[in-house]
Amino acid sequence: MVQVDVSSYLAALRAGELVSFPTDTVPALAAYPDASDLIYHLKQRSSAKPLILMAASLEPLLPYVAGEAAELAVWQGMAQRYWPGALTLVLPTSDLLPGAMNPLATGSLGLRVPAHPLARYILQRSGPLATTSVNLSGSPPLQTMADIQAQFPQVSTLSQKAITEIYAQWGSTPPALDRPQGSGQPSTVIAWQNQAWQVLRQGSIELELGP
Repeated sequence: MVQVDVSSYLAALRAGELVSFPTDTVPALAAYPDASDLIYHLKQRSSAKPLILMAASLEPLLPYVAGEAAELAVWQGMAQRYWPGALTLVLPTSDLLPGAMNPLATGSLGLRVPAHPLARYILQRSGPLATTSVNLSGSPPLQTMADIQAQFPQVSTLSQKAITEIYAQWGSTPPALDRPQGSGQPSTVIAWQNQAWQVLRQGSIELELGP
């Protein structure tokens, strides 16, 4: 893995390269949406599986969704209740979404704001990123940054020095790279279908859903 400082990390993203960062669930493999094909290639992932668009807050994600005012109010209400957190909302997409992120053009997209300080630090500086877990398709998600270093040396991450300096700004110490930083559980996934929420995957958040 290429371990770099913050400016080099963001430059790698802008150059269309893959990066990784920890989240509150499992570490993310990430790229800008128009470079999503790199994620599919590295993971050997089926084009039938769309990626998740992740951001530091709700606002940068809103241009990527399309709905009536009443629907937007419901979606924003759900996001404000559970974000940052381990909840993925699958919503209808706008024309802004690059086709590379959803090769089958299903017209919907998973969105999430993670509850991890380093993930949000990166996303605040990068803007929305296409993400998924770090693993070959069909294999369990890797849980630690050290495992990612060993198995995916071509993916960039922040160096230990850069991470330590970031955490020092918050008056804290970063977790060790050989320890999981998230829950290890996938996010709960709900989709807006027929004017109501439907659970697609039950994760760490249990919801009582209504229209």
